[in-house]
Amino acid sequence: MNRTAVVTGLGFITPIGNDRAAVTASLRTLRPGLAPITFFDNPAVSVKVAGTVREFDVESPGWRDWRWPARYDFPRETLRSLAPHGLYALCAVEQALADAGLAPDAITDGGTGLYCASAGSAFMTHHQVAQIYAARGERGNPMTVVTSIAGTLNFNLAAHYRIRGAVGGFAAACASSSHALGCALDDIRLGRQTRMLVVGAEETNAATILPFAAMRALSTNADPATASRPFDQARDGFVSAGGAVCLILEETEAARRRGAPIYAELAGWGAAADGHSIAVSHPEGAGLAAAMRRTLADAGLAATDIDYVNAHATSTPAGDRSEALALRSVFSDAGARPRISSTKGLTGHPLSMSGVMEAAFCALAIRDGFIPGNANLVTPDEACTGLDLPRATIDQAPRVVLNNSSGFGGSNVCHVLRCWKA
Repeated sequence: MNRTAVVTGLGFITPIGNDRAAVTASLRTLRPGLAPITFFDNPAVSVKVAGTVREFDVESPGWRDWRWPARYDFPRETLRSLAPHGLYALCAVEQALADAGLAPDAITDGGTGLYCASAGSAFMTHHQVAQIYAARGERGNPMTVVTSIAGTLNFNLAAHYRIRGAVGGFAAACASSSHALGCALDDIRLGRQTRMLVVGAEETNAATILPFAAMRALSTNADPATASRPFDQARDGFVSAGGAVCLILEETEAARRRGAPIYAELAGWGAAADGHSIAVSHPEGAGLAAAMRRTLADAGLAATDIDYVNAHATSTPAGDRSEALALRSVFSDAGARPRISSTKGLTGHPLSMSGVMEAAFCALAIRDGFIPGNANLVTPDEACTGLDLPRATIDQAPRVVLNNSSGFGGSNVCHVLRCWKA
């Protein structure tokens, strides 16, 4: 366990930009990526805003009808088994490999693994199972399973890139890609892998979004400028989002030997469950507080060492309050006062991909020297008393950053990233 790991490549298809430069600019200037959205041409649907992905048209269940940026070129054999978010993921991986200076044949020797996170594609499942029912079971698309179930990213990406290392998928709702990143770190620490691609991706369509509306978890605010407002007293639910992010994690000495660009060290991680509810966070944030403490212990750090926390806060009344209380328990009670923000005010909440996306944001903040502010925060919830929640971006490089994620069933995962010096 004396091996360490660093972030060497990032790829982004997100509501706030489809490459590193655009994402960095959006985080610095607090430029949001939320937009009006309609479903079924029905004005009675309560959800009016989402974190949408530009430059792509994947509304059809048939890949031949899709449109994506011309700079990406994929073979038919790969496209025919993809779900829409699989296309996002391929583009994010292409970016990350180029960013890390890795040729495709450099990741096929068994030293590189792949961990993915997504909920699968309810959109493709609905369409393809409907075809089976319409044919009374006599016909069906042979790609139904591999395009739709939760492992669709693992299947497709591993085959396309000829990955021969560890491959797996993670399903822990909104903490899924955080679990993937933590397990990738352990694989590198233990010497099982030299390099890991960690990918999270989700879709933005009725099949993905509207089930959350039925739970009354989504904002009904029709204004994209204020619908997602983590930690604010006026928040009324989260704003769904989609896209894909790929983060490349590499054993430090291997990265140094090949002259790889290094964003930051991934110094530790931890997980703890609430044991409380299938959907609602522990009212005092007990599980998240435990996960944060385990992460600090794993990294050999104290609460006072943390400069910035990228909060999970999704803009739900119960979830944000729970996280605020957990943050006060871990930091305020220890006399620490890190800057804290939730970038979901800009991106919305992309479900299972949020953990790896926000870890990538943290890596950008460390390398490029800034702390994102809290977009749309006007009046903080009283539970945030004593927390430092900057409204504007701060032009200051954080040395050590904590990234939080929480999912259904009280699944809480945290990571620590810190500045890497040669």
